[in-house]
Amino acid sequence: MSDANETELVEPVEETTDIEAGEVEPEVNAGLNKALDTYRKLIEKKDGKEPLSEKEQENLEKRIKEIESREVVETIEEHEPIEIPCEKGKITIGPPTLTRFEKARIMGARALQLSQGAPPFIPIPKTARISLDIAMEELEQRVIPITIRRVLPNGDFQNIPIDYFD
Repeated sequence: MSDANETELVEPVEETTDIEAGEVEPEVNAGLNKALDTYRKLIEKKDGKEPLSEKEQENLEKRIKEIESREVVETIEEHEPIEIPCEKGKITIGPPTLTRFEKARIMGARALQLSQGAPPFIPIPKTARISLDIAMEELEQRVIPITIRRVLPNGDFQNIPIDYFD
């Protein structure tokens, strides 16, 4: 009876590999292999009715080899943002005109300044009822001393004075 209740303890055996000095095993990218398998299945099931011809199969293998040979970027190198110089009449980031978002931001900020007592840069027009009307007129005349900063996705930027825009 005691023999039936006894359990054997089995210790796991550690696998050892013999790698000679200078010999490097190639890294296996499981994500890439899975993506390639999925790609292969999608191409093979495209028609679904008949298997791929030899030429189509050869082209598929060629494309897969091409994908495998591409460099896999696993780390992102740090990029220090730099300012792109702005020469008169040369805007390199974005359109040469103010976007509607930039106009709205400028007019809103300037209207807030005017409503809090900032002096206007132009004589107040007779048609102006609110500070936003004055801000709109100042923007049209390009007298607001403001600079637009346009930023690229990598952090590089360009500071553009408002009078450089068309």
